[in-house]
Amino acid sequence: MSDLSPHEIFKITLEKGVAKTSECIDTLTVLGFLGGAFISIGYLAYIRVTGVIPAEWDGLAAFLGAAVFPIGLICILIGGAELITGNMMVLPAAWLSRRISMEQLLRNWLWVSVANLVGAMFVAWFFGHYVGLTEGAVWHKTLSAAQSKVDAGFGRALVSGIGCNWLVGMGVWLCYGAKSFAGKILGIWFPVMIFVLVGFQHVVANMFVIPAAIWGGAGIGWDQFAYNMLAVYVGNAIGGAIFVAGAYWYAYRNKI
Repeated sequence: MSDLSPHEIFKITLEKGVAKTSECIDTLTVLGFLGGAFISIGYLAYIRVTGVIPAEWDGLAAFLGAAVFPIGLICILIGGAELITGNMMVLPAAWLSRRISMEQLLRNWLWVSVANLVGAMFVAWFFGHYVGLTEGAVWHKTLSAAQSKVDAGFGRALVSGIGCNWLVGMGVWLCYGAKSFAGKILGIWFPVMIFVLVGFQHVVANMFVIPAAIWGGAGIGWDQFAYNMLAVYVGNAIGGAIFVAGAYWYAYRNKI
Protein backbone atom coordinates (compact mmCIF):
# COMPACT_ATOMS: atom_id res chain seq x y z
CA MET A 1 0.00 0.00 0.00
CA SER A 2 1.29 3.45 -0.89
CA ASP A 3 1.44 6.24 1.65
CA LEU A 4 -0.91 9.21 1.42
CA SER A 5 -0.37 12.45 -0.47
CA PRO A 6 -0.43 15.75 1.50
CA HIS A 7 -4.03 16.64 0.64
CA GLU A 8 -5.09 13.09 1.57
CA ILE A 9 -3.31 13.51 4.90
CA PHE A 10 -5.34 16.66 5.44
CA LYS A 11 -8.57 14.71 4.98
CA ILE A 12 -7.43 12.10 7.51
CA THR A 13 -6.54 14.90 9.92
CA LEU A 14 -10.07 16.29 9.64
CA GLU A 15 -11.54 12.87 10.39
CA LYS A 16 -9.28 12.53 13.42
CA GLY A 17 -10.31 15.97 14.65
CA VAL A 18 -14.01 15.15 14.41
CA ALA A 19 -13.48 11.80 16.15
CA LYS A 20 -11.61 13.41 19.05
CA THR A 21 -14.52 15.72 19.83
CA SER A 22 -16.90 12.75 20.14
CA GLU A 23 -14.97 11.14 23.01
CA CYS A 24 -16.58 11.20 26.45
CA ILE A 25 -14.85 12.92 29.36
CA ASP A 26 -13.89 9.62 31.01
CA THR A 27 -12.12 8.48 27.85
CA LEU A 28 -10.36 11.82 27.37
CA THR A 29 -9.20 11.73 30.98
CA VAL A 30 -7.73 8.23 30.79
CA LEU A 31 -6.12 8.76 27.38
CA GLY A 32 -4.88 12.21 28.41
CA PHE A 33 -3.26 10.74 31.52
CA LEU A 34 -1.49 8.19 29.33
CA GLY A 35 -0.37 10.93 26.93
CA GLY A 36 1.19 12.98 29.72
CA ALA A 37 2.85 9.89 31.18
CA PHE A 38 4.26 8.68 27.85
CA ILE A 39 5.84 12.05 27.02
CA SER A 40 7.31 12.16 30.53
CA ILE A 41 8.78 8.68 30.19
CA GLY A 42 10.41 9.82 26.95
CA TYR A 43 11.88 12.80 28.80
CA LEU A 44 12.96 10.53 31.65
CA ALA A 45 14.84 8.39 29.13
CA TYR A 46 16.46 11.57 27.77
CA ILE A 47 17.67 12.52 31.25
CA ARG A 48 18.96 9.02 32.03
CA VAL A 49 20.93 8.91 28.77
CA THR A 50 22.37 12.43 28.80
CA GLY A 51 22.99 12.59 32.53
CA VAL A 52 25.65 9.87 32.57
CA ILE A 53 27.69 10.94 29.53
CA PRO A 54 30.84 13.00 30.29
CA ALA A 55 30.60 16.75 29.74
CA GLU A 56 33.23 16.71 27.00
CA TRP A 57 30.86 14.59 24.93
CA ASP A 58 27.93 17.00 25.20
CA GLY A 59 27.20 16.86 21.47
CA LEU A 60 26.89 13.09 21.47
CA ALA A 61 24.84 13.19 24.67
CA ALA A 62 22.38 15.66 23.15
CA PHE A 63 22.03 13.54 20.01
CA LEU A 64 21.47 10.28 21.90
CA GLY A 65 19.02 11.92 24.29
CA ALA A 66 17.04 13.40 21.41
CA ALA A 67 17.02 9.98 19.72
CA VAL A 68 15.26 8.26 22.64
CA PHE A 69 12.75 11.02 23.46
CA PRO A 70 10.33 10.26 20.56
CA ILE A 71 9.21 6.99 22.18
CA GLY A 72 6.59 9.06 24.01
CA LEU A 73 4.82 10.31 20.88
CA ILE A 74 5.19 6.90 19.23
CA CYS A 75 3.31 5.29 22.14
CA ILE A 76 0.65 8.00 21.94
CA LEU A 77 -0.03 7.91 18.21
CA ILE A 78 0.34 4.18 17.62
CA GLY A 79 -0.61 2.79 21.03
CA GLY A 80 -3.45 5.24 21.58
CA ALA A 81 -3.50 8.28 23.89
CA GLU A 82 -4.36 11.99 23.86
CA LEU A 83 -1.73 14.74 23.79
CA ILE A 84 -2.64 18.40 23.89
CA THR A 85 0.16 19.48 21.55
CA GLY A 86 -0.99 17.04 18.86
CA ASN A 87 -4.57 18.18 19.36
CA MET A 88 -3.43 21.78 18.92
CA MET A 89 -2.86 20.84 15.27
CA VAL A 90 -5.61 18.31 14.61
CA LEU A 91 -8.63 20.10 16.07
CA PRO A 92 -7.91 23.54 14.56
CA ALA A 93 -7.72 21.87 11.14
CA ALA A 94 -11.21 20.46 11.70
CA TRP A 95 -12.48 23.78 13.07
CA LEU A 96 -11.11 25.79 10.13
CA SER A 97 -12.88 23.34 7.81
CA ARG A 98 -16.12 23.85 9.76
CA ARG A 99 -16.30 20.22 10.86
CA ILE A 100 -16.37 21.03 14.59
CA SER A 101 -17.36 23.99 16.75
CA MET A 102 -15.08 26.15 18.88
CA GLU A 103 -16.89 24.82 21.95
CA GLN A 104 -15.99 21.25 20.98
CA LEU A 105 -12.37 22.25 20.38
CA LEU A 106 -12.03 24.02 23.74
CA ARG A 107 -13.72 21.16 25.61
CA ASN A 108 -11.17 18.72 24.22
CA TRP A 109 -8.23 21.01 24.90
CA LEU A 110 -9.34 21.61 28.49
CA TRP A 111 -9.77 17.98 29.52
CA VAL A 112 -6.71 16.74 27.66
CA SER A 113 -4.52 19.51 29.11
CA VAL A 114 -5.58 18.71 32.67
CA ALA A 115 -5.16 14.96 32.17
CA ASN A 116 -1.74 15.46 30.54
CA LEU A 117 -0.68 17.50 33.57
CA VAL A 118 -1.77 14.76 35.97
CA GLY A 119 0.03 12.07 33.95
CA ALA A 120 3.23 14.12 33.68
CA MET A 121 3.29 14.96 37.38
CA PHE A 122 2.56 11.32 38.25
CA VAL A 123 5.73 10.24 36.44
CA ALA A 124 7.70 13.18 37.88
CA TRP A 125 6.73 12.34 41.46
CA PHE A 126 6.72 8.53 41.51
CA PHE A 127 9.42 7.67 38.98
CA GLY A 128 11.48 10.85 39.12
CA HIS A 129 11.38 11.78 42.82
CA TYR A 130 10.18 8.75 44.79
CA VAL A 131 12.23 6.19 42.85
CA GLY A 132 14.93 8.82 42.30
CA LEU A 133 15.36 8.47 38.56
CA THR A 134 15.70 12.23 37.98
CA GLU A 135 18.00 12.70 40.95
CA GLY A 136 21.27 11.20 42.11
CA ALA A 137 23.84 10.88 39.34
CA VAL A 138 21.60 12.63 36.79
CA TRP A 139 20.34 15.42 39.04
CA HIS A 140 22.55 18.02 37.35
CA LYS A 141 20.79 17.30 34.04
CA THR A 142 17.29 17.55 35.56
CA LEU A 143 18.21 20.81 37.29
CA SER A 144 19.84 22.42 34.26
CA ALA A 145 16.96 21.43 31.96
CA ALA A 146 14.31 22.82 34.29
CA GLN A 147 16.26 25.96 35.16
CA SER A 148 16.89 26.81 31.51
CA LYS A 149 13.17 26.60 30.80
CA VAL A 150 12.03 28.92 33.60
CA ASP A 151 14.90 31.34 32.91
CA ALA A 152 13.91 31.79 29.27
CA GLY A 153 11.37 34.55 29.94
CA PHE A 154 7.89 34.81 28.49
CA GLY A 155 8.76 35.92 24.97
CA ARG A 156 11.55 33.44 24.32
CA ALA A 157 9.56 30.58 25.87
CA LEU A 158 6.59 31.44 23.65
CA VAL A 159 8.66 31.55 20.46
CA SER A 160 10.43 28.34 21.47
CA GLY A 161 7.00 26.77 21.97
CA ILE A 162 6.02 27.77 18.43
CA GLY A 163 9.06 26.04 16.99
CA CYS A 164 8.43 22.95 19.08
CA ASN A 165 4.86 22.39 18.02
CA TRP A 166 5.55 23.22 14.40
CA LEU A 167 7.73 20.10 14.47
CA VAL A 168 5.48 18.01 16.73
CA GLY A 169 2.52 18.87 14.49
CA MET A 170 4.54 17.69 11.52
CA GLY A 171 5.32 14.47 13.35
CA VAL A 172 1.60 13.86 13.80
CA TRP A 173 0.94 14.86 10.18
CA LEU A 174 3.56 12.48 8.80
CA CYS A 175 2.29 9.67 11.03
CA TYR A 176 -1.20 10.08 9.56
CA GLY A 177 0.30 9.88 6.08
CA ALA A 178 1.99 6.51 6.59
CA LYS A 179 0.15 3.19 6.43
CA SER A 180 2.74 0.89 8.03
CA PHE A 181 4.00 0.87 11.63
CA ALA A 182 7.54 1.41 10.37
CA GLY A 183 6.49 4.39 8.28
CA LYS A 184 4.55 5.91 11.16
CA ILE A 185 7.48 5.50 13.55
CA LEU A 186 9.90 7.16 11.13
CA GLY A 187 7.40 9.96 10.44
CA ILE A 188 7.13 10.67 14.15
CA TRP A 189 10.76 10.10 15.05
CA PHE A 190 12.68 12.67 13.07
CA PRO A 191 10.61 15.85 13.64
CA VAL A 192 10.40 15.10 17.38
CA MET A 193 14.09 14.24 17.62
CA ILE A 194 14.98 17.53 15.94
CA PHE A 195 12.82 19.66 18.26
CA VAL A 196 14.54 18.07 21.26
CA LEU A 197 17.99 18.43 19.72
CA VAL A 198 17.37 22.11 18.93
CA GLY A 199 16.06 22.72 22.46
CA PHE A 200 12.52 23.94 21.81
CA GLN A 201 10.01 23.92 24.67
CA HIS A 202 7.11 21.45 24.86
CA VAL A 203 4.40 22.19 27.41
CA VAL A 204 3.80 18.57 28.45
CA ALA A 205 7.52 17.80 28.69
CA ASN A 206 7.81 20.87 30.93
CA MET A 207 4.92 19.55 33.04
CA PHE A 208 7.31 16.72 33.88
CA VAL A 209 10.79 18.16 34.19
CA ILE A 210 10.04 21.37 36.11
CA PRO A 211 8.01 19.63 38.88
CA ALA A 212 10.68 16.88 38.99
CA ALA A 213 13.28 19.58 39.66
CA ILE A 214 11.09 21.33 42.26
CA TRP A 215 10.48 18.08 44.16
CA GLY A 216 14.18 17.30 43.94
CA GLY A 217 15.02 20.51 45.80
CA ALA A 218 15.71 23.04 43.06
CA GLY A 219 15.16 26.67 43.92
CA ILE A 220 12.32 27.01 41.41
CA GLY A 221 8.92 28.25 42.54
CA TRP A 222 5.52 26.97 41.46
CA ASP A 223 4.77 30.50 40.25
CA GLN A 224 7.71 30.18 37.83
CA PHE A 225 6.31 26.86 36.68
CA ALA A 226 2.88 28.42 36.04
CA TYR A 227 4.43 31.35 34.15
CA ASN A 228 6.38 28.98 31.93
CA MET A 229 3.28 26.86 31.34
CA LEU A 230 1.33 29.87 30.08
CA ALA A 231 4.06 31.03 27.70
CA VAL A 232 4.84 27.60 26.26
CA TYR A 233 1.16 26.60 26.02
CA VAL A 234 0.39 29.69 23.93
CA GLY A 235 3.46 29.11 21.78
CA ASN A 236 2.62 25.45 21.22
CA ALA A 237 -0.95 26.43 20.28
CA ILE A 238 0.32 28.92 17.69
CA GLY A 239 2.81 26.43 16.27
CA GLY A 240 0.25 23.67 15.84
CA ALA A 241 -2.81 25.70 14.90
CA ILE A 242 -1.25 28.25 12.57
CA PHE A 243 2.04 26.87 11.24
CA VAL A 244 0.68 23.38 10.52
CA ALA A 245 -3.13 23.26 10.59
CA GLY A 246 -3.64 26.76 9.24
CA ALA A 247 -1.00 26.46 6.53
CA TYR A 248 -2.29 23.14 5.21
CA TRP A 249 -5.93 24.21 5.51
CA TYR A 250 -5.19 27.22 3.33
CA ALA A 251 -3.25 25.12 0.82
CA TYR A 252 -5.83 22.31 0.54
CA ARG A 253 -9.12 23.97 1.51
CA ASN A 254 -10.45 23.55 -2.03
CA LYS A 255 -9.66 19.79 -2.11
CA ILE A 256 -11.82 18.61 0.78
